[in-house]
Amino acid sequence: MGKLAELLPISRPAVSQHLKVLKDAGLVRDRAEGTRRMYFLDPSGPVEIRAYLDRYWGEHLAAFAEAMSEQAMRDAVGRRGSDQRQDES
Repeated sequence: MGKLAELLPISRPAVSQHLKVLKDAGLVRDRAEGTRRMYFLDPSGPVEIRAYLDRYWGEHLAAFAEAMSEQAMRDAVGRRGSDQRQDES
């Protein structure tokens, strides 16, 4: 953590707290090396986040696409009705 803390504009305790949150979230792992703790990315963490976001956005984007398709259909029907009324004039 020392080398990491040197690079950041926050205190060592703040870096430690952030690393704990990342570890609890399953995004990093750590291991003891003597008196130091070595942190590294947990490869399964980003995969799980990506899967969640893909599901979340997939569902919401599909709903958005359906709503836009329905709106386009309503707009097209409205234009046809307007064109027919102009032709009758």
